[in-house]
Amino acid sequence: MTTTDTATLRVEFCGEWYTPEPGVDFNIGRESDLTIDDNPYLHRQFLRLYQDHGMWWLGNVGSLLTATVTDETGQVQAWLAPGARLPIVFQVMHVMFSAGSTTYDFTIHAEEDYFNTAAALTPSGGTTTIMPVLLTKSQRQLIVSLAEHVLKQSVPGRGTIPTSAEAAERLGWSMTTFNRKLDNVCDKLDKVGVPGLRGGKGKLAVNRRARLVEYAVTSRLVSVEDLPLLDERDG
Repeated sequence: MTTTDTATLRVEFCGEWYTPEPGVDFNIGRESDLTIDDNPYLHRQFLRLYQDHGMWWLGNVGSLLTATVTDETGQVQAWLAPGARLPIVFQVMHVMFSAGSTTYDFTIHAEEDYFNTAAALTPSGGTTTIMPVLLTKSQRQLIVSLAEHVLKQSVPGRGTIPTSAEAAERLGWSMTTFNRKLDNVCDKLDKVGVPGLRGGKGKLAVNRRARLVEYAVTSRLVSVEDLPLLDERDG
């Protein structure tokens, strides 16, 4: 698909542009209007862009996967669970999600800008306003080791998340050390309200590594400037 001058909504994925047609559902998934990948862990139809009450919405029509949605600044974030939907209220919205060991992301561009967070934090229903999180050097190293391939993408779209063993080896840590620090990071973020890092009643979420990468990258908790930390062995 290509864009048009009259388009009110555009989607950018891996350098390609797509233009949803007003009044027609635009599906995103493994076999959809926007085909992300043939990843068997990805729903055939996972996300849907559609119009309702004069606004564009992003809905999760899948049954298992979740998506992380942020504004352009990364200051406001929402976790889109199965069955949930969000209005497209920013001119630029980044969407990131994981299926298996692969993380994908695309960007929604809209003409309307109902909320502007360029200068100040602006809470919105169903979203989380990102507050500063203080990390130790080793905690930051851990997050960067998991997000390395996503951060290194020359063209946003997809990246892989290493296993805990691979990340521990990258840092020169034992698995015991890695798991302990991962527990600490997830616990710290869970306490400040980041969803998806714990499974409830003290049980850690199974897909916490993927959720941690999604949150850290979309909220700008870590960036490409942090990559040199991976080569430091004194933390």
